[in-house]
Parts: sequence; C-alpha cells; structure tokens
Amino acid sequence: MNISGQLKQLFKPAERPHSPTAELSVRTGDGSAEKDFKWAAVNIPCQKACPAGTDIPAYLESVAEGRFADAYRINLRDNVFPAVLGRVCSRPCEAACRHGYEGLGDSVAICFSKRSAADLKTMEPVLLAPWFPPSGKKVAIIGSGVAGLSAARDLKLMGHAVTVYEKGPRPGGMLNQGIPAFRLPREIIDREVGQIIGLGVELICNTSIGPDFPLTHLIERYDAVVMAAGAQKPNLLNIPGHDLDGIRHGLDFLQEVNETGSSPLGQSVLVIGGGFTAMDCARTARRLGARTTEWDLKVFYRRDRKNMQVTPEELDELQQEAIPLQCRAVPQAFLGEGGRLCGMRFLNSEMNTHFDVPANTVLLATGQFPDFSWMGTTDDLKHPELSRKLFTAGDYARGSSSLIEAIAHALDIAREVDHMLMGTKRVQKHIEIENAASTGRDRAMDQIERQSMPVLPPSDRNLPDEVERGYDEEQAILEAQRCYRCNYKFEIDQDKCIKCDLCLKARARSDCIQMLKKAVYDDEGCMISHRPTDTVRDMKMIWINSDACIRCGACLQACPVDAINLQKVSLCTSATINQSEANPEEQP
Repeated sequence: MNISGQLKQLFKPAERPHSPTAELSVRTGDGSAEKDFKWAAVNIPCQKACPAGTDIPAYLESVAEGRFADAYRINLRDNVFPAVLGRVCSRPCEAACRHGYEGLGDSVAICFSKRSAADLKTMEPVLLAPWFPPSGKKVAIIGSGVAGLSAARDLKLMGHAVTVYEKGPRPGGMLNQGIPAFRLPREIIDREVGQIIGLGVELICNTSIGPDFPLTHLIERYDAVVMAAGAQKPNLLNIPGHDLDGIRHGLDFLQEVNETGSSPLGQSVLVIGGGFTAMDCARTARRLGARTTEWDLKVFYRRDRKNMQVTPEELDELQQEAIPLQCRAVPQAFLGEGGRLCGMRFLNSEMNTHFDVPANTVLLATGQFPDFSWMGTTDDLKHPELSRKLFTAGDYARGSSSLIEAIAHALDIAREVDHMLMGTKRVQKHIEIENAASTGRDRAMDQIERQSMPVLPPSDRNLPDEVERGYDEEQAILEAQRCYRCNYKFEIDQDKCIKCDLCLKARARSDCIQMLKKAVYDDEGCMISHRPTDTVRDMKMIWINSDACIRCGACLQACPVDAINLQKVSLCTSATINQSEANPEEQP
C-alpha cells in the first residue's frame, strides 16, 4: 500500500452528521433550503442568467457526450423552442459564462450548442408527457407568439384544455412576422410550434378578439384567459417632419418582406436603432438591393456601440455585409420636400454638432408597445369574477423584451393560472444533489478554442437562405467540452481535512483553493465573508472557491484522506399531485 493509501486508512473517520456550515443543506437527495438555491444561483451563473432557468450545464454535458436527443429534451423542458432560440436568442447566459472570465478565454458558445442539439438529433417531433391528468378546466390564450404558445404548452401539460386564438393566418407571432428567414428558417418555427399543437392544444387562426369576439364573452366561456398579444404598437419618433412620406416602422417593413418577399425602398435607406430589429432591417434592405456606398444604406444609433442590444456575432455579420454603422447619432428632425422625405438631421452627441444625411426611406427600429385598444372598455373587466380569471403574459404584460424573457414570463404565468384553477401550487422548484465520481472533464479541454460558426459567404447571401450553417457533430462536441460544468461542487469536509498542502500544490489556479484565516457564516450556514492567509500558522481551514474552480478534479485526486467530496447539483422543477388522483404513467 502506498503512502496515500496508508493515510486514507489511518484517518478514516466514522460517519458524521452533515455540517451546518456545509455549502448545501443535505449530502444527497432533494434540497429545498434557501442555502441550496443560493448555491445554485451563485455557482451556476449561466443558468441564473437565463430568464427561463434552462439547465445549461446538463445539456452541454449531453452534447459533449454526443447525446443530442437528450440535450434537446433538456432544452425543450425549460425554454420551449430550442431550435428557434439556438438561432435567435439574445444569449444572456454567455455574458455570464465563467469561461469568459478574465484569463480564461472566451465564453462557451451556449446558444450555438443549443442549436446543435436540435440540428443533430433525429427530426421526429418531441412531445412531452403530461404532468397531471385532465383537470376539466378550460383556458383561452390570446396570441400565438412565443409567450402565448409557451403558456399554452405548460397549461396543457398541467392537464387543462387549452385554446389559442390568433388574429393572423398562422401561429408564431413575431417569429414569422419580424425575424427574417435568413436568420430563422420557417420550417424550424413550424416544427417547434407543431410540437405544442401536437399535445392537443387547439389553435384558432384568423380570429381577432375584440372585433370578432368580445373579450368579456371569452372570459365568460373559459375558466381562465391569458392575454399574450405581444407588443406590436410602434414607437415612432415625435420629431419635426415625422409625418413625411417615406418613414416606416421597421417591424411593418419586415412583416411585409416576410409575407411577400419584397418591399419598396428608395435609393438612400437609413435604419434608426441599435437592436436586433435594426440589424434585421438593414440586412434585409441589403438583400433587396439597397446599395452600401456612403449614404445609400447605413445604420444610425444614438448611443455607443457597447450599448447595442445585439450579440457580437450580429455586428460581425453587419460588417461582413458591408453595412456601415454610426453611433452617437441622435435623430433631431426628418427633412422633406413637397411632403416627401429627403433626409434626416442628427446630433453627434460626442462632438455636439449637427449633420444632415440624404435619405428617401427611413426604417425606424425604435421599439414598440402593447396595444390595449382591442380590449374594449375596462369597466366591463372590473367585475371581480371576470378580473380574477384574466392574466397577461410576455411582452403584453411587460413591454417589448427578448424572446427568452417572454417565454420565461409566460411559464411563470402558466403556474399562476394553474394555482388559481386548482387552489394549490402543483409545480415546485428544488435542488437535486447527487454524489459523483468525476466531472468528466480533463485539463486538455481547457485549451479548446471556441468553435466558429460556419456561415455563407457574403456573395451567396439572399432573403431565404440561412446565413449561419450550424456546427457539425465534431464541432458541437468540442464546443460543449469547453464547459466547466459549474453544476458540480467540490467541497472539503473540514472534519476530515488534516490540513496538509497537497490540494494546494495540485490546484489549477492560484485562487481556486485557499487557506483561510477566518470565515463568517449567516444563520442559514452560508459563508458570507472570508479572509485568506498565506501563513500556515494563521490558517483555520482550507477552502475550495467554487467561483474560481474549473472542475478539473486535480484536488480530488491529490487528497490523501478523501476529505474532498464531489456532488452534482441540479435546479429542478417538479410536479406534485395527490397520488390517489394521478395516473402514474402520466407523471414526468
């Protein structure tokens, strides 16, 4: 037996109760203490940053192991539209990714990995199993955008009969109306919308609530009504000349192009805005033939480039397509001749000077608001029995936001509706804690560079063909292997630790394992402050700093007395029901 084995035998202690200052409330099993949720929120930053709480480490682990179907199901559970969001998500998770910390390289391409799970699985529809048996309750959803369909799906899984009313000819809302096909192919939308309708959700198109069917009548016929009509009322610039011909809102322009394949443009096109709609307008205008010489097609944004609400890749594509961008240009007035637009005046906020730009088409990508006019008189809705059954979801409740924010809010509202209908909270979150032998990572994975997304060359780009081509299997696996798997927790059992320095010598980073002179805990047993020391004489404990840990496992291998334990920590949503009323085959 080697010296490490001898030490393990010598210092093998009896089983002890779980320490109140341990990072989680239980060694294994389900945790529901506040400290458990705090640990997950702090130490799995990508999942915390995702409004829908998608289990990102779990699906990246599945992709890294080539289990694309499993990864897709994990995504489907939380964000409803994996293939769609794998193309057009705003990606708050990537900004939070620990791999992007200073000195660690680039964040993991989480969004592209989500897409790879959808692209590389088999194409058959994935229909989730119901969570509860039929409830006998009926719910109406107004609007079939991502919020309406997300609420519809979860309410259907909860056992309610769901009918979605859509004023347009097909479901999808802004997915079809506002996002160009070269960013989001229509078959992708149809496939994932179909997975919701396939659960038994009833869809009624070409029906406007209000003009065709009064809202009050709808409320009377259903046990609950969710208004998810989006934010489609344009925010137009109220500056001199705003009524000139040639000024259009960007979403109206995109909808016309998406529906007809064309839209009239002048020779000089200006796009105003700094979000995805502005990028889509400019890139669509480029494909319709707008020239990109000095003033023929250009994007103007009132703030700095760093304030733009788009992904870095979107700005790269703008540059690839030779579309100029000018920041710190604040609109002051539209200029006209004979009632027709001929230019715009801007303030350069950096130089505090004005300049004029010729233009005969301006596309305003300046946001939009919910339209409440179709609701009728609000006096009719003040009756307690009616108002109790009425809910709002997504952009209709909160104003214009990202797709993932609208989905997340709709899922929350679905739980509120279920609570109202059933009188109890049947869907709860908890922390699942499992012992693990390894994270599955090795140090070589730290050196893998972020995989570039293959794209069409600019000369081949047109209106229908998707620009981003997707990872192949090898790229997808390599990219997912970069993930640090922050849902794994290394922790030193202070009762077992003999205060040797072998883990300190094995550490991959200078601050991932520290000697502490002092640690302060709150009443829940969460460490709220600590004081490191470089002096062994002052050391009270050796501590693993999960925020600096890259989950390589070197410390686990180095410890001679098995004082370091490893658990996998997962934030889960579970359905609970009186088992005497449930069909076990229908439980998740």
